[in-house]
Amino acid sequence: MEQRKKVAFYTLGCKLNFSETSTIARGFQDRGFDRVDFEETADIYVINTCSVTENADRQFKQVVKKAQKKNENAFVAAVGCYAQLKPEELAAVDGVDLVLGATEKFKITDYINDLSKNDYGEVHSCEIEEADFYVGSYSIGDRTRAFLKVQDGCDYKCTYCTIPLARGISRSDTLENVLKNAAEIAEQNIKEIVLTGVNIGDYGKGEFGNKKHEHTFLDLVRALDEVEGVERLRISSIEPNLLKNETIEFVAGSRTFVPHFHIPLQSGSNDILKRMRRRYLRELYTDRVHKIREVMPHACIGVDVIVGFPGETDEHFLETYHFLNELDISYLHVFTYSERDNTLAAEMGEVVPKKVRAKRSKMLRGLSVKKRRAFYESQLGTTRTVLFEGENKAGYIHGFTENYVKVKAPWNPELVNTLHKIKLKDIDEDGIVRFDFVEEEVFAS
Repeated sequence: MEQRKKVAFYTLGCKLNFSETSTIARGFQDRGFDRVDFEETADIYVINTCSVTENADRQFKQVVKKAQKKNENAFVAAVGCYAQLKPEELAAVDGVDLVLGATEKFKITDYINDLSKNDYGEVHSCEIEEADFYVGSYSIGDRTRAFLKVQDGCDYKCTYCTIPLARGISRSDTLENVLKNAAEIAEQNIKEIVLTGVNIGDYGKGEFGNKKHEHTFLDLVRALDEVEGVERLRISSIEPNLLKNETIEFVAGSRTFVPHFHIPLQSGSNDILKRMRRRYLRELYTDRVHKIREVMPHACIGVDVIVGFPGETDEHFLETYHFLNELDISYLHVFTYSERDNTLAAEMGEVVPKKVRAKRSKMLRGLSVKKRRAFYESQLGTTRTVLFEGENKAGYIHGFTENYVKVKAPWNPELVNTLHKIKLKDIDEDGIVRFDFVEEEVFAS
């Protein structure tokens, strides 16, 4: 009897990539492959790539080397955004046998008939205009929460971004299929679902292969709130111009949606927002934050911000810093601008020196620490619900409350993937919150 082949996966980048990796992995398992951890010896290693940071190339090469150390004869395949943008570059990396673009990645098992090593990676990559159909995905079994893809691609033309080049036009899963996938996830005893996509607020566009909206993001949120067996739903990242008052108000009274929003800002300077071709100004962003605070004072609000964009002067940066310092937000994700090929921003003058970019990044990261600490302190003494994660980190188990406060307790495997009422007590030296159980009884097992 022939021994079953083993396949391992490595995901670089975002939640959307994790959802797609998990779906691709299930396709392999359906074909009779055994999935193993990337640290184990496998016959095939599949690397799902990311194009967002300038370290994408270096990271990819490191992961390929890692795979070759485990099995120098293993077949190595690259898929994902970087594979779509620069397929020949990845194919030339020593040890890579196959590179698949945006539309081909979900058919990877069709391309793997012969696992012989190639001298040069074989490339199957479409023109991005051909990436106009939708493939539903969700992650399951990889962690305590599941990432549910509801939308793909983007029609925005931000001057710094390669995502439209890597993923194509904005298109959505059908509402029926999203609800079916959410129900399947709930049946696996997963307590939390995180909605993910490239531009999820644009949900409904391209749902049935046309450009108009069949449903809105609010329609999606309302329908998901009715799915039986789902304990928690979390909105990952949503553009401020697409986060409507009606959605915020619905989340405030929702059965399952948690009070946590991650809203990209990118700059607190209207001059820079215009250069970036963002679809809002800082005044609208302020309005979104104030609306959330009005109906959910305890909500967690995360912010994406880019420093060092071409033309960003010291005055522009200080505008951003002071804007964020005064805004009632909870934490920052800080990105240092890096030039991406085939973007308008890469051709702009007034380049900000890399040392200046690094200094500005450090300042905003420091502000993020301060903001998170202040948010955590505001939550002390309140009663929240925690979902515990599955990893033993130095003798502790960690979890997140519904409003994204990170908590810790001595390791207890019985707590993994369970929900508990807790009272937030104090903050330890690592900036993590300690708590008391309000009830020892697990109320969702």
